[in-house]
Amino acid sequence: MNIIVVGLSHKTASVDIREKVAFAPTQMDKPLRAVVGLEGISEAVIVSTCNRVEIYAVTRDIAGGMARIKRFLADYHNLALDSLESHLYGLHSEEAIRHVFRVASSLDSMIVGEPQILGQIKTSYGYAAEFKSSGIILNRFLHKAFSVAKRVRTETKIASSAVSVAFAAVELAKKIFGDLSDKTVMLVGAGEMCELAAKHFLNSGVRGVMVTNRTFDRAERLADELEGRAIRFDDMFSYLHQADIILSSTGAPHTIIGHKDVEEVIRRRRMKPMFFIDIAVPRDIDPRVNDVENVYLYTVDDLQEVVAANLQQRGEEAKKAEEIVEQEIIQFFKWLSSLGITPTIVALRSKFDEIRKVELEKTLATWKDLPPDGQKRLEALTNAIMNKLLHTPTALLKKSGQGGRSDLYVDALRSLFDLQIGIDDEETELEE
Repeated sequence: MNIIVVGLSHKTASVDIREKVAFAPTQMDKPLRAVVGLEGISEAVIVSTCNRVEIYAVTRDIAGGMARIKRFLADYHNLALDSLESHLYGLHSEEAIRHVFRVASSLDSMIVGEPQILGQIKTSYGYAAEFKSSGIILNRFLHKAFSVAKRVRTETKIASSAVSVAFAAVELAKKIFGDLSDKTVMLVGAGEMCELAAKHFLNSGVRGVMVTNRTFDRAERLADELEGRAIRFDDMFSYLHQADIILSSTGAPHTIIGHKDVEEVIRRRRMKPMFFIDIAVPRDIDPRVNDVENVYLYTVDDLQEVVAANLQQRGEEAKKAEEIVEQEIIQFFKWLSSLGITPTIVALRSKFDEIRKVELEKTLATWKDLPPDGQKRLEALTNAIMNKLLHTPTALLKKSGQGGRSDLYVDALRSLFDLQIGIDDEETELEE
């Protein structure tokens, strides 16, 4: 049996193409049943996220299985296969295993190291398990993918550094203050970037959030969402001394916080440190604020430098992660390749033994004067001949399993001797 992957991602298709082939996560029953209903497809899992749509399947017919899944994707979404196919990729065997391990470990993500994809694959697998479209092979395969991803996160620092401006601001605050549990954040502006940064700060345990904005209704809505307090824009400097961290991102054409303002605020705070983050363009905060004692000012350019450095670090950690993936591929592919060895050997011996017994009975039926001792000797002789004949193919089959390429011999023997083996007969233990 072979694992195949058919799909598209942010690397091969634009968002307008990806959204056309996306599957609703709460309506997976129909498409999953359709895929496993395709000729030659015995198992399937559908992964559908904003950045990729992929189908993981099990088949004996690699080329035919891929072609049928591509046709399914086009037909299910009422698209022309000719226009869709250029965006699709098809992988099988080791390459398919490598791809899924890399996807689960976030090595194939738009932002390497992001944690969301692993949860999305687990959810997709959950639907397949619920609707019984996954079986022995994909169950083992995806559980192995999850353990590979866990090993990558445990043994590398691929996800330990900030790679977004909003998260970089939080990381810098931690470096300045250490523990954030007794710190208060003030958002000057209520846009998307401020909201995202505020959520990162809350996840890091800050004590509270204040929100001020020229449009007070917007400040109130965001403050309610963040369980914080809305401050009228004209009253900002009356509350600024209560904030340890100030994140500013407005559309003002000029600075709204000057260094004189901050000098007054820091005196009111009795020189307790303040951290200003100015991610507005044009800038909201006078650069001279950075000259005030115990005040730290970072601009969007400063944060971008942090992000760039962290991305470089993630790239270095990704190399370590790739090595882990390669190690795990070898282990899993050996299991997959050897999956049919034992049932094939059993079926082959059973077939030969059946033929031996039938022919022996024919001979004994016409050999009336053969003594009982002669019958036993004839039984032993035919058994010995059968064992001698099967010794070489059996040994070769077992040896090929150690190298991970037994599938060729298994398929050849099954075809040559017409061995009928069900998928349930192929279960074997995966070495952990």
